[in-house]
Amino acid sequence: MSTGNVSFIKDFVIVGFPGLQPRYYGIVSAVLFFVYVCTMVGNAVFFTLLIMSKSLQKPVYYFVLNLAVCDVLFSTTTLPKIISRYWFQDGSISFLGCFVQMFFVHYFGTVSSHVLALMAIDRYAAICYPLRYHTIMSNRNVFILSCIAWVWSCAVPLMVKKIFIVVSAMFVLLVPLGFIIFSFIAIIALVFKMSDHQARYKTLSTCTPQLIIILLYYVPRCVVYAYENVVPIPPSIRMTVVLWYSLIPPPDTPLQTCNNASTQCGPYADRKRWDWSV
Repeated sequence: MSTGNVSFIKDFVIVGFPGLQPRYYGIVSAVLFFVYVCTMVGNAVFFTLLIMSKSLQKPVYYFVLNLAVCDVLFSTTTLPKIISRYWFQDGSISFLGCFVQMFFVHYFGTVSSHVLALMAIDRYAAICYPLRYHTIMSNRNVFILSCIAWVWSCAVPLMVKKIFIVVSAMFVLLVPLGFIIFSFIAIIALVFKMSDHQARYKTLSTCTPQLIIILLYYVPRCVVYAYENVVPIPPSIRMTVVLWYSLIPPPDTPLQTCNNASTQCGPYADRKRWDWSV
């Protein structure tokens, strides 16, 4: 029996930004290359400071180290190919290359979500249970939690059914976000009980960089996942939102962390001397 004509797809074409005129290709590629360089340089500076500065050798910064590694790998997975699309007009990608890139995009995104939740839990333990903090967040526990985040995240990109993809995506976003919201609510409630305004300010200042990173990561993703399953999002708007949460957090993470480290001698250094009277 004849089975008819069979065709095999070997390559995909990267469309890029819908409707972008060729005269803007150079500008777009230059901007993306600049973001990539900022990500690499910023995280390299953070890695150097972490090695050289004892004030950064604390559990919260070990979690940030995981996030920085994830950001570097995520940017390296995505940006070079889209840069070559506009810089060298290399707009094709093999099926295997597309599959590998898709896997790592979802994988590193999942790892980032889990690490952000661990960072929020670390901040909660440090502020709400300062005397037990070093027991709860020992180097051993930090290492185990970090390994779990990287290993557990491998299962999410392997989902192939659409319903499983949607459910797993919402699970990856909402469960860590739930831990983060709980942690910050508990922290804020505790801050308002402090009678010392300096202690109140210092506590909030240690949370601000992490809060900025969390907002940059979660808000655009939640908007995309919530709306695209209810109301179709125009490709141009969706591309803009995807670029927002893909390109802004990686270079911003080391910037916020280094800024926090430069203004503090360690986020919890004076924690035991704060006034807790109401």
